[in-house]
Amino acid sequence: ISNLTLVNSPSWNVHPIYSSDIIIQHLTVFAPVDSPNTDGIDPDSCTNTRIEDSFVVSGDDCIAVKSGWDEYGIKFNMPTKQLVIRRFACISPSSATIALGSEMSGGIEDVRVEDVTAINTESGVRIKTGVGRGAYVKDVYIRNMTLNTMKYVFWMTGDYGSHPDAEFDQNAFPVIKGINYRDIVADNVTQSAQLDGIGKHPFTDICISNVNIKLAAKPKGVQWNCNDVQGVANRVSPEPCNLLPRKEIDCPFPKDRLPIEDVQLKTCSISGNF
Repeated sequence: ISNLTLVNSPSWNVHPIYSSDIIIQHLTVFAPVDSPNTDGIDPDSCTNTRIEDSFVVSGDDCIAVKSGWDEYGIKFNMPTKQLVIRRFACISPSSATIALGSEMSGGIEDVRVEDVTAINTESGVRIKTGVGRGAYVKDVYIRNMTLNTMKYVFWMTGDYGSHPDAEFDQNAFPVIKGINYRDIVADNVTQSAQLDGIGKHPFTDICISNVNIKLAAKPKGVQWNCNDVQGVANRVSPEPCNLLPRKEIDCPFPKDRLPIEDVQLKTCSISGNF
């Protein structure tokens, strides 16, 4: 999917689902910033996907990574994995640059995000989940983000309460672990982080390193609000919460390449009389 401009969709713009070996590049999406559910790109239960060199203006998440909703996603059990997002720009005043969830009941793993710019956007990479979702979000790697005019830089939500029906399993607790952020610069930020795991089922193995956040003229009094999370931080300003103690570490980013990264999209043109 390449070299397209999509304007004023009434709902999600691009939604690959139950698919593999996907390239999305040079895509531009325009939706009014007050329009609900106008996600830009939503890979859903997909494997080996590359999203790059694209720009989204939206009233909802610019990219939302999904894999099924509550008991239906658990039963179908098809994760989104091997996802590359790079050289991507977003404007969305009320939603995330990249959301993981909230429909993640088939699992999300091996996500690699780099070279992302967001302006006038609610948050950077947001994890959205809750009791009833089950499954996992794990092995997520983010680096080289440039953010300007944000409500949050880091946002994780373990109490996202939306459900398709009342039949969800109240003992289906999601596992959130191995979330890595590094090399982030943010300006004009209201609150550095709102990190809310799930009581007795905390989000673990969070790593944040080399982050410089400059606050807005009227920032929140508590910059790092953390509950039920565990991890480490290094060279982060403002100083993180005590649930992310300092450790001399650079958060990892994989050195190997995913299969989709070596696929070249070729185009051709035809002229003549038909």
